[in-house]
Amino acid sequence: MCGIVGYIGHRDAFPIIIEGLKRLEYRGYDSAGIALFDGKNLKVSKTKGKVADLEKRVNKEISTNGSIGIGHTRWATHGVPNDVNAHPHYSNSGDLVIIHNGIIENYESLKKELVKRGYTFKSDTDTEVLINLIEDVKSKENVKLGKAVQVALNQVVGAYAIAVFDKNKPDEIVIARLGSPLAVGVGENEFFIASDASPFLEYTKNAIYLEDEEMAIIKANKEIKIRKIKDDSLVDPYVQELQMNLEQIEKGGYDHFMLKEIFEQPSAIKDTYRGRMLVKEGIIRMAGIDDNIEKFINANRIIIVACGTSWHAGLVAEYIFEDMARIPVEVEYASEFRYRNPVITNKDVVIAISQSGETADTLAAIKLAKTHGAFVFGVCNVVGSSIARETHAGAYTHAGPEIGVASTKAFTTQITLLTLIALKLAKVKGEISNSDYRYHLQELELIPEKVEKALKSEEHIKMIAAKYKNARNFLYLGRGYNFPVALEGALKLKEISYIHAEGYPAAEMKHGPIALIDENMPVVVIATKKGHYEKVVSNIEEIKARQGKIIGIVTEGDVNVKKLADYVIEVPESLESLSPLLTTIPLQLLSYHIAVMLEKNVDQPRNLAKSVTVE
Repeated sequence: MCGIVGYIGHRDAFPIIIEGLKRLEYRGYDSAGIALFDGKNLKVSKTKGKVADLEKRVNKEISTNGSIGIGHTRWATHGVPNDVNAHPHYSNSGDLVIIHNGIIENYESLKKELVKRGYTFKSDTDTEVLINLIEDVKSKENVKLGKAVQVALNQVVGAYAIAVFDKNKPDEIVIARLGSPLAVGVGENEFFIASDASPFLEYTKNAIYLEDEEMAIIKANKEIKIRKIKDDSLVDPYVQELQMNLEQIEKGGYDHFMLKEIFEQPSAIKDTYRGRMLVKEGIIRMAGIDDNIEKFINANRIIIVACGTSWHAGLVAEYIFEDMARIPVEVEYASEFRYRNPVITNKDVVIAISQSGETADTLAAIKLAKTHGAFVFGVCNVVGSSIARETHAGAYTHAGPEIGVASTKAFTTQITLLTLIALKLAKVKGEISNSDYRYHLQELELIPEKVEKALKSEEHIKMIAAKYKNARNFLYLGRGYNFPVALEGALKLKEISYIHAEGYPAAEMKHGPIALIDENMPVVVIATKKGHYEKVVSNIEEIKARQGKIIGIVTEGDVNVKKLADYVIEVPESLESLSPLLTTIPLQLLSYHIAVMLEKNVDQPRNLAKSVTVE
C-alpha cells in the first residue's frame, strides 16, 4: 500500500526519486522520506505529510548530491503517521537503511528477540524490526548484505517489497518481494526501482517484475542478479517492454486525475472491446475464453471474488451471467472468502477482479481456489501484475493507468469486459438467439457515444452538487442491474467527500431505511425505463410522502419521475443489461463535484490508498 522508489546509476538520484514518489503518492500519502548516498555520507530526510512536504524539508536539511538513493511514500499500518515512523528506517549501527511496503506479521516476536540481544527501537513500525533483523544476521553470520537479507526474510511471516542499502557497500541495492509489487527499470548502466513502472517511464521502457519470493542484487554499471529467497537458486531475468506512456499518467489539463479518468471512460470502454468484439461479423474473440471455453460452459457455477468497486462490478456481472448465459453465479468479498472455509470444487470457475492486479485479499482467494482445483480467470487492468501471473487465464480491461484513488473507469471497463464474456458464453451455450446476440453487440458498440452524451450533464450535476453538498447523509436506491450501481454511487460519495451514504435495493427501503427519510435526506434513485420502472416510481412516491428529497437518474424523455423528483439527471436509453455503464456516470460526477466544493483532496482521500496490497 506504500510507494517505493530507488535509483542506482550515473544520474542525480534526488530528482528521479522525488518525481517518482509524486507519481506513486496514490499508494500512500501520510508520510514520506528519502535516503541518498553521495559516495561518503548516507543522508536521510523524512516527514509526516505529503511528498511536497518532504521536498521542502529535504532542501533545508540535507545535500541532494548522490547517484544512489531510495524513497518512500507511506500508508500507515504499524505506527501512527509521524516523522519517526516515516520511512526510510536505519539499523541500530546506522549502516543499513530500508524502505518497505507490506506487513511483517511476526514482527512482535522478532522484536522481543532483538531487544534481548541489545537492539533498541525508535519507531513503532514493523519495518525497523526487519532492518535490525537483517543487521543481526549480517553481523552474527559475517555475511554480505544480499545473504543477510535472504536469511532474514526466511524468518519473517507476512508481505513485503523492500529495498535495502548498506553504506559500507555503496555500489549496490538489495531488493525483494512477497505479496507486494516491485518493478525494476533497466536502463543503460543504470537501474530504477519502483512499486510500479510510472516513476521511470521517461528513462526506460524495459522492466523486470520480480515474482513472489524473489530477491535481486542490483549493482551500478552491472547486470542484475535475481535469486529465489527460499533456496538461493538463480533466476533468469525476464525483461519486458512497457506499453504505458508518460502522457497517460499526467493530468492532461484536468484539475484532478479522478475527473480526467471519468472523462476517459468513452475511450477506455472502446479500448476494452476493440479487437475483441467484431460487430459486423457477430464475433467475440477473447483468447483467455476461447482457449478455456469448456471450463466455462461445463462449470457448475462461477464464483466471483473481488473487493470494493471491483466487487460491485462483480455484482453487475452476476446479473449478466445468470440472465444471458444461465450459469449460477456467487459474488464473494475476497477478504471473507479466504477465511470462511468455502466449498470449492474442480467444477467451479473463479473469476478474480482487481484494477491493480495486486489486491492482497483477492490474490489470497485465488491461491485458495487453486488449491481446491478450481479454474481461475483474472480480470485486471495492469499488465504483468500479480493476479495476471497467478491465474490460469484472464483478460485485461485496457482502461489505461488509473491514478485517482476512487475508481471510475475501472468499474465501467470491468463491466464491459464481463459483458463480453457473458455474451460469448451465452452464444456458445445457445442461451441467446442470434438476433438478440447481434443486437447486444450493436448496443455495446454504441455505449462510448452514449457515455459521451451522459458526460455533457456535468454543469447540471454541479448545480445539484451545490444544493446538497452540506447534507450529512445520502441514500442511493436501484433495482436489478442498477442495484450494484447504487452501492457504487454511495461508495464514491463516502470515499471522496466523507459524507455518510448507503446503497440499497429500492424495494428494501421499506424494510428499515425508510425510517431515515425526512426533509433533510437526499435520496438518489436510479429509475431508468428499462427494468422494474413502475415499481421504482412507487418507491419514489413513498419517499416523497415522507418529505425526502429525490435526485432521479432517468432515461432521456422521462415524464413520470420528473413530476416527482426534486432534480433529475438524464442518461441515454440503452439495454437494461448495459444501463450500469451509463447510470454510474452522473453518480461519479455528483460525488466528484460535492467533494471539490467541500475542498476535499479528491485524488488522495484520507485513510485510503489505491491498491490494497496488505490485509
